[in-house]
Amino acid sequence: MKYSVQVDVGGRPLTIECGHMARQASGSVLMRYGETVVLVSATKEDRVREGIDFVPLMVDYQEMSYAVGRIPGGFFRREIGRPSEKETLTSRLIDRPIRPLFPKGYSFETQVIATVLSVDLANEPDVIALSGASAALHISNIPFQGPIAAVRVGRVNGELIINPSLKQLDESDINLVVAGSRDAVVMVEGGADFVSEADMVEAIDFGHRALLPVLDLQEELRLMVQPEKQVFQGIQKDPALTEAVERTAAEEMLAVMTTADKQLRKERKKILRQRVFDEILIEYPDREKEVEGILEEIEKRVVRRMMVEQKHRIDGRRFDEIRPITIEAGLLPRTHGSAMFRRGETQVLAVVTLGSSSDEQKIEALSGETFKSFMLHYNFPPYSVGEVRPLRGPGRREIGHGALAERAVKAVLPRDGEFPYTIRVVSEVLESNGSSSMATVCGASLALMDAGVPIREAVAGIAMGLIKEGEEFIILSDILGDEDHLGDMDFKVTGSENGITALQMDIKISGINRAILEQALEQARIGRLFILNKMKEILSSPRPELSPFAPRVVSIMINPEKIRDVIGPGGKVIRSIVAETGAKIDIDDSGRVVVMSPDAQACEKAIDRIKRLTQEAEVGQTYMARVVRVTDFGAFAEILPNIEGLIHISQLEHKRVRKVSDVVNEGDEVLVKVIDIDKDGRIRLSRKAVLEKPGETR
Repeated sequence: MKYSVQVDVGGRPLTIECGHMARQASGSVLMRYGETVVLVSATKEDRVREGIDFVPLMVDYQEMSYAVGRIPGGFFRREIGRPSEKETLTSRLIDRPIRPLFPKGYSFETQVIATVLSVDLANEPDVIALSGASAALHISNIPFQGPIAAVRVGRVNGELIINPSLKQLDESDINLVVAGSRDAVVMVEGGADFVSEADMVEAIDFGHRALLPVLDLQEELRLMVQPEKQVFQGIQKDPALTEAVERTAAEEMLAVMTTADKQLRKERKKILRQRVFDEILIEYPDREKEVEGILEEIEKRVVRRMMVEQKHRIDGRRFDEIRPITIEAGLLPRTHGSAMFRRGETQVLAVVTLGSSSDEQKIEALSGETFKSFMLHYNFPPYSVGEVRPLRGPGRREIGHGALAERAVKAVLPRDGEFPYTIRVVSEVLESNGSSSMATVCGASLALMDAGVPIREAVAGIAMGLIKEGEEFIILSDILGDEDHLGDMDFKVTGSENGITALQMDIKISGINRAILEQALEQARIGRLFILNKMKEILSSPRPELSPFAPRVVSIMINPEKIRDVIGPGGKVIRSIVAETGAKIDIDDSGRVVVMSPDAQACEKAIDRIKRLTQEAEVGQTYMARVVRVTDFGAFAEILPNIEGLIHISQLEHKRVRKVSDVVNEGDEVLVKVIDIDKDGRIRLSRKAVLEKPGETR
């Protein structure tokens, strides 16, 4: 049976349908918003995934080319291969808020697939897919502890907007995805153009209020479907085993978890674990997994109690204290810009490379083809956490962290046309103990300044944590990896002295209220300013000159009709300029010519050649012309490459000329002046205008 429910969201109807598509999935919904349509399915297998300590959930978001009436490019003409960056980021966007809503110990293979079927290029499908994932799970038999919903928040001319159109987003200084339950916010993701903490709290609160009707809609649909939810029984604890592990490990666990050094703490934890196994497994053989789980619970309880009751962090810092910071700039001699940023046991090396417009990244999306002139790539090698594993391409985590840092830094880059380079920043995480993405933001900002990129101001980032026990809560600044793992929140905030440029918040509990949000943002602001001051001690502004190894770029605009003159037949002319000067030349259809070379003189030489090829005649200017054809009424002369004008017989001399060939002949070079250019572009030249009149002395 087909069911359908509808509610107004942001001034447009949002419709959820079920019962007529993908009926063999555990739950499926068709989401309609305007003419954007997304099919979301949730499927659970009966097979239990043994031996894991995480929820075996796969989330895949896919954009189909037919959604905008387009046939895919490439040899196969179909959507195959690895997902695009947008698909990967949206898959993460859906996964993060729904993953904590499965019961503890849930181990059934589960998959959520969101397929974009139609896009109207006004209503973004990503937030629709997120709400759809919750709806599909909510009406299924899967033990999902939802629902949740999501909206996008923008702000144009000071007015907050729910689910702004693509055009409105171009004018908006906020682009924020807010996900929430009925009582609290569970996830925030987005960027801003130097927005204050108070304004950001208002935007998040505005988004949370706007998503409540979508929760009502999901509940209305569930009452129609009336699914029989699976009753999930988690791992049943053995009280005797739990008591035995507690007795053996609890006291020593406190000493282990107050070891400040990460690797030493890891080693001591390993020793404790082995000692517990050696003692406990004699009496309880083949119970390693249960013992491991009890040890993790003891670790979490010990750390959280230590913070709440003793006001003591793992490494002994105050709750608002930032770890020691070390910075080096310009440490790589041949790169265009570099910086090392270390905060505690997290260390990042950021490297900048400058290129030409031909190095821009081509992006093919449902909204059309675009080009990126700024890229930030985040690498997380296994040695950064003391592990050994094969090197593979970037995973979802690397892509997600890179996108967050890119969004944070992009806000301070030179505006279009101010800096004619393609910029790539690579962040190599050399050590990691929490907040490596935020260290990437700091390192990237410093490396850009080291490269001489005229960024408007420095940007820094900080990760905030939360420990919440009952009504009491503690906000942690600059969290360690273990504080992230054992805590209730990972809230990353980036910005400059003038406001926030990006943020990302993930919650492991049911959600957070406004009071927690306000304190976390204010504490993050104070921490961010502290970090920015440390950065200023090393580099307070961009270097005045580019690296001697960075290419020099010169750009000019030419008449688009002259592009063919620069390129020449079969590219002959432009190839000759490149061969002669060694410069790299890019020309776009608008007539913008970008010349790049490590040698500034080579750039100027190439530009001079191009200017001569594209120069246009100007009335009143004099030129040394070459006579190319003689007629009875005058001579045609080439004043510029491929530009000819007529010297009428009356304009050859001050006296009357009976025959043109008496004055000039083909091949002669004569000085002429442009006296007129008519509406059809015909040029009139004068030789007598540059000659002395009889009797004149100059």
